[in-house]
Amino acid sequence: MDLQSQEAILRLAETHGPENLLVILGAPDPEAAEIAAETVVLGDPAYAGALAGAQLGLDVYHVLDDQIKNAVPEEVWESQIGVMADVLDAEALTTAVSEMREKRP
Repeated sequence: MDLQSQEAILRLAETHGPENLLVILGAPDPEAAEIAAETVVLGDPAYAGALAGAQLGLDVYHVLDDQIKNAVPEEVWESQIGVMADVLDAEALTTAVSEMREKRP
């Protein structure tokens, strides 16, 4: 997760409260998804960005998670995400993110 995104997430959490935020990731591989999820749950593991040491405990999902897919209108899903869903390993991605979500403080 880039430094600008970390700053924006921290600002939103401070403004609206972490309990009012939901992060949806679109990382293409499980390792990247896990690191991004860890960043918004437990803090930046690289200690390089605004979320270094910030345990926000945000709700985080991968866009390919069934809970997210079911909340998106079918035509939007197909036009924006459909191809990605066909080529990526949705199970590995959603598992990586859900395991990190379960570590929320």
